[in-house]
Order: sequence, then C-alpha cells, then structure tokens
Amino acid sequence: MLKQLFHQASQRDRQRFWIVSAIVLLALPWIVGSIGGNYWVRVLDFALLYIVLALGLNVVIGFAGLLDLGYIAFYAVGAYSYALLASPHLTTQFPAIAAIFPTGLHFPLWGALIISFVLAAIFGVLLGFPTLKLRGDYLAIVTLGFGEIIRIFLNNLDRPLNLTNGPKGIGSIHPIELFGINLSKPISIWGLQIPSLYLLFYFFLILTVLVAIVCSRLEHSRIGRAWVAIREDEVAAEAMGIETRNMKLLAFAIGASFAGAAGVLFAAFQGFVSPESFTLWESIVVLAMVVMGGMGHIPGVILGAILLAVFPELLRSIAAPIQQFVFGSVLVDTEIIRQLLYGLALILIMLYRPNGIWQKPDALKAAHG
Repeated sequence: MLKQLFHQASQRDRQRFWIVSAIVLLALPWIVGSIGGNYWVRVLDFALLYIVLALGLNVVIGFAGLLDLGYIAFYAVGAYSYALLASPHLTTQFPAIAAIFPTGLHFPLWGALIISFVLAAIFGVLLGFPTLKLRGDYLAIVTLGFGEIIRIFLNNLDRPLNLTNGPKGIGSIHPIELFGINLSKPISIWGLQIPSLYLLFYFFLILTVLVAIVCSRLEHSRIGRAWVAIREDEVAAEAMGIETRNMKLLAFAIGASFAGAAGVLFAAFQGFVSPESFTLWESIVVLAMVVMGGMGHIPGVILGAILLAVFPELLRSIAAPIQQFVFGSVLVDTEIIRQLLYGLALILIMLYRPNGIWQKPDALKAAHG
C-alpha cells in the first residue's frame, strides 16, 4: 500500500515538473527578450541548434564510444543541401535548371529536411566504413581529416562549375515557412504580436524535443545497449554476438543525420551559408558540449550545450563593461578574454568533474565505489 502511494506521489511530482517546465519554456523567449532584447533570444535559438548537434554527437561518442572530430561536416552537408534547394544559386549558375524552374527553386522545408537527413546519413556511413578498424587517436585523426576535406571542397567547388560559390557562400536562402506561415516575419494571434525570433524558438524547441525523445528511445533499446557494449569492450561485445560493424555504421549514420537536419535549420535561419561556419573549431565546441555536460547522459549533454552556447556570449557582453568600470578603459580585447575564460572553465570542469557536470547516476555510483 505504501509503495503504491509513493509511486502515485512520485508520478504526480513528475507531472508537475513537466507542466512547470513547459510553462517556463513557453515563457522563456518573452522573459529573455524583455530583459536582454532580441539579441539574447537569437542566442537561445542558436542554443537549441547546438543541442540538436550535441545530441547527435552524443550518439556517436557517448553511446558508441567513437571519437569523431569531423562531426561538423555533416552539419555543412545539411546546410548546403538546403542552400542549393531553396535559393536562386543553381538557377543563376546553370541555365538548364533555370529552364525547368523559371521562377527558381522553392523546395519545401520538410522535403529538404528529409533529403538532408538521408544525405547526411549516407555521408556518415561513408565516413564510418573505412574507420571500422580504427580506435582512439587514429579514429580522431581520420574523422578530423574528413571534416577538413568537406570544408575544403565547399571552399573550392566554385570552378569549373560553380556549385557552392566557394568562399563567397550562398545567400538569399528561403526562410522557414510552415503551412504557409513565414517564420521570418512576425505574426499576430488574437491581437498578440509574436516576433519572428520567438516563432523560430518555438519551432526549434519542438524539433529539439523530438530529437531528445528519439535519442532517449535509442538509448534504452537493444541498439542502445549494443552501442554501450561496444563502447565498454568491443572484443567482448563481438564475442557475445553483436554485429559491431553494423552497429558502428548505424551510430555514425544516426548521429550524422541529426547534424544534417540541424544544418537545414541553420541555413534557413541565417539565410546565408559559407565554409567559414563549418571549421574544426565548431566540431571541437560541439565535442566540448558533450564531454562537459556528461557523455552518454542526455540531460547532461543538453545542459552542456546550453552552457557553452550561452556562456561565451555572456562573457562577450560583460568583459568590456567590467574593464571599463575597473580600469576606466578596455585594456584587453573582449574576444581574447572570452576565449581565455572559456578555456579555463573547460579545464576546471575536466579537473574536478571528469565525467561531466551532470553525469549518469550509474557512472556517479561507480566513481564513488
């Protein structure tokens, strides 16, 4: 009887938690916008994109234990896929395409998401296949090279056929449009004016929640348990009958597909893409989100993505005023201080919380014996 009452009470507490969380998330852009303006709402939008990226990389690193330093390449594949499908670039560069589509390419967002999802998964398999026998540092070096190859290709595929427009990038990309509603423009509902950045926040939030649910289901599935077995001991996993080859390729494909979907949203949000957005530094940032938050722990990864997306912008905004107040002038460039404190925070986390800020409960028990 007492056990049943405790279960009902805990269930009510969980329901209250989710209700309160939903209310807070719905009100968050309005609260942040009223305090810090649209700039900070835009930071929140990017934080949601980083959460999707971090969750995808967590499948590869946190679940399967495969170190991937070229993950941002799949992000680029998704972004450029949408840029080519939903911009005037191809019709202006190739007359044959312009003859078929005289008004330009206007590919719908959902179709581009599906195409980018599949295309990024294919690239994930292409990366995973030659690296099946590699582990640790060797795997990291190969994936790093893959990411750089993709970026260099994007930078140089402007001749002899101008496919990516090289370092100039592709602009005039169509914004996100759902059911005839353009999310790049404010809309009015019952007299309430909802700005564009708020609409994008809600849309990104829905997709982020869906990705988190998929990752959670994967984690507790047979596939997720197979990934954990490979991560802990690949030889033992193979001896137990797990197809390590297929499981690794599946991890690369699923993680890459999430990055491809995030790339579509990034391109539509920015309206412009260029190779500069997909450097090695971006891969390292996403990797730091996973490691700092807690590898293999979905809530920890989400926390790490939020902190590393918001914290640098916070440092950027307060570094100059603090110097001005203390010294009367800005002595050190804000960007230098931001990078310094950013790196210092990562070092402290790795020293005192090596398993991440919010590590998995089972990892916490193991750490304390």
